[in-house]
Amino acid sequence: MLVEIEDKIISADIFKKKFVCDLLRCKGACCVEGDAGAPLSKEEVETIASNYSKIKPYLTPEGIQVIEQNGVSSLDKEGEHVTQLVNNGACAFVIYNEQQHALCAIEKAHIEGKIDNIKPISCSLYPIRVKKFHDFTALQYDQWSICQSACSHGELLGIPIYKFLKKPLIRAFGQEFYQELELIEKEIEHIPEE
Repeated sequence: MLVEIEDKIISADIFKKKFVCDLLRCKGACCVEGDAGAPLSKEEVETIASNYSKIKPYLTPEGIQVIEQNGVSSLDKEGEHVTQLVNNGACAFVIYNEQQHALCAIEKAHIEGKIDNIKPISCSLYPIRVKKFHDFTALQYDQWSICQSACSHGELLGIPIYKFLKKPLIRAFGQEFYQELELIEKEIEHIPEE
């Protein structure tokens, strides 16, 4: 089932599936695994590049080396901008805490007041993936096995994906869009899962 809000087509999974990140169990695997970096808009590439000097103190030596040799982004197989990877593994912006959980250097620089919130919106919105087409934008649930603990945690707490992602959805699409999502959830909550 799909839902439309203006020029956006939204998968009903965003309302029906439950999800709450469980960093203690997954250890930030989504920042380390996969075959490409995080999707970036051209504007995000420029903003991250212009703020690089403020982000650099938080980066690992390996991340710094990759970024300074190749830039903050590369192009994926579809020709879209993505963050650089270190040795085809972790995102170049990954840092680790004492428990070896993967965290984001961009987000840490923001939390410590060095930059505005410029963490890639694709990271903030995960597990929602946004794909822009000529006439519309699609929002879909990207189901990935490494997020099984987040699905279990979300089920336990009864929190649908869109509610877990309230702040990034508002950041990406605005308060009115989020209020529309809340209204739609009430309309479809009694429709059984496929």
